[in-house]
Amino acid sequence: MRSAEVGGFSAAARRLGLTPAAVSRNVAQLEAGLGVRLFQRSTRRLTLTEAGERFLQSVSGGLDAVRAALADAATDKGTPAGVLKVSVGTNFALDYLLPLLPEFMTRYPRVTPDWHFDNRAVDLVGEGFDAAIGGDFDLAPGVVARELGRVHMVAVASPAYLQGKPFPRHPGDLASHAGIVMRSPQTGRIRERPMRNDAGEEVVAAMKPNLILNDPEAMARSAVLGLGVTVVGLPHVLPHFVSGALIRVAPDWYVDVGPISIYFSSRTLMPAKTRCFVDFIAEQFQKQRLARRFSAV
Repeated sequence: MRSAEVGGFSAAARRLGLTPAAVSRNVAQLEAGLGVRLFQRSTRRLTLTEAGERFLQSVSGGLDAVRAALADAATDKGTPAGVLKVSVGTNFALDYLLPLLPEFMTRYPRVTPDWHFDNRAVDLVGEGFDAAIGGDFDLAPGVVARELGRVHMVAVASPAYLQGKPFPRHPGDLASHAGIVMRSPQTGRIRERPMRNDAGEEVVAAMKPNLILNDPEAMARSAVLGLGVTVVGLPHVLPHFVSGALIRVAPDWYVDVGPISIYFSSRTLMPAKTRCFVDFIAEQFQKQRLARRFSAV
């Protein structure tokens, strides 16, 4: 109760006349006895989990309430239940993750998804998220990543744009075309992507900026409109391949932008609601062959 009140073990220890190690050890023993995590820990912050908040509210009513709270919290280790707060990228989630929700909610009716659509790397512990799905997250202390697959970028254009123009077969050919390029939100610079082929060769895809955007979904849709050639991630262009609105150019070349992963707090005493979600997403990536579909090789 004191650790939750003051937001840290050291401050609680000063109030109780104990060492921080003793407070931390006692909380860890309580969590181990319950089989649930009560606090999310980081180097800067200590925040209550959902189970921790319920437990704290329950123990304020005396010894009988404490006994009831112990029994209630211990049930979390078996049955997935509670609010599951997840951060997901907007377009990626709408196209590939949201369609998975009906099956997940049927399997786990006591779990309430609380999804936040945001194209940024969130602070999992500091912002109270149970999980996040995306790429390029910093692995802060206490956060782990389970890789779901690797994402490749490819060069694309619409058939209407390419009509009457020489077909680009090499990244160097893109320089003569109208380019739909990305401005980095972090640096403000135009990104130039090194493309590679199966032989291990690398060539920078230097395109003439005809249109500058800072969102990959907007880049893909601009290519559909015939505004030029762009290099964008496969998750954004797969539906347009199916419809025929876009085709791949420089077809033997691609950009490896790294893994897409599901991020969550340390596996130790992971809440059942988080564990079942992580396993479900990994299972669906295999079942839907998403990792294969996001790869250009």
